[in-house]
Amino acid sequence: MTSTVLNTADYQPQLDEKAARIQDLLSDFETPELEVFASPAEHYRMRAEYRVWHEGEELYYIMFNQHTREKYRVDQFPAASRLINDLMPMLLDAIKPIKTLRHKLFQVDFLSTLSGEILVSMLYHRQLDDEWTQAAKQLKQRLNDEGFKLNLIGRARKMKIVLDQDFVIEELKVHDKTLTYKQVENSFTQPNGEVAQKMLEWAVDCTQDSAGDLLELYCGNGNFSLALAPNFERVLATELAKPSVDSAQYNIAVNNIENVQIIRMSAEDFTDAMAGKREFRRLKDQNVDLQSYNCNTIFVDPPRSGMDDGTCRMVQGYDNIMYISCNPETLRDNLAILTETHNITRFALFDQFPYTHHMEAGVVLERK
Repeated sequence: MTSTVLNTADYQPQLDEKAARIQDLLSDFETPELEVFASPAEHYRMRAEYRVWHEGEELYYIMFNQHTREKYRVDQFPAASRLINDLMPMLLDAIKPIKTLRHKLFQVDFLSTLSGEILVSMLYHRQLDDEWTQAAKQLKQRLNDEGFKLNLIGRARKMKIVLDQDFVIEELKVHDKTLTYKQVENSFTQPNGEVAQKMLEWAVDCTQDSAGDLLELYCGNGNFSLALAPNFERVLATELAKPSVDSAQYNIAVNNIENVQIIRMSAEDFTDAMAGKREFRRLKDQNVDLQSYNCNTIFVDPPRSGMDDGTCRMVQGYDNIMYISCNPETLRDNLAILTETHNITRFALFDQFPYTHHMEAGVVLERK
């Protein structure tokens, strides 16, 4: 088998099934009409990773059947972006005749963008040397001469060689604006670029007439923070992962946004700081005066585990809550607390992961 197949005729039925499933999952709550945001039926994934199979002089990508774990050859992958599909064969064709590039290469990861940039990480079961670096530089130049905007990374045990940067610069259109985002290898980014734009536009529309400041937990690289900034006087955002915080600072600067401040803190620590339970030196070091903020609205985009009860109780203290969830089951658990004090006024399904059981949801709640 040389390529995976997407039956695009199945796209709408699978989306309809998800819409029914999420409405059933949240049927204990009073929800408004579900807003459904579809994905392109193919070429929607901005990221892809493949194992590399060696067979004599032959070299090809493989994937594994999720159920049987059987391997199968992949020359094209319709779920991945067109940019990834264009590069896949050309990359392997360029690697095959060069011993130092192919020797013990076992995986290739692609991170692509809507802006046209692409990052390739090549993973090896051996240490990389100067000979590899020189060959990789020539490979990068050859592919860029073919019209790609490509950077390369070589990885081995405790090794990382970057040619010339370990990130891509993405551009997302939000209504009539274009926002620029630095997306770093192995850091979280939205996997479906087209749906990511729809999520940002929905969030902007939901907060159009907001007053005061916005507090955002789990802000990542500032994905939502930057888009929402024009709707608020100030945005105070928290994120724990250092690479994401660094990217957020870059994104704030490159987009010339002056009313967003990012703090590197966990949601749990921030909850304690807001409640006055503990003092945090990093807040003093960054001259953050929590009492100076007039946050009527809070935005949360938690991990799959959802929010802990303490964070849910803290979130209840805000008049308006916007919640993006990558796990509707933990969303349901959190809504059991949040709807004690708030009504759900917007309800959305974003099809970030077509043809899988995964669902991305959005809800807006307003104080009763």
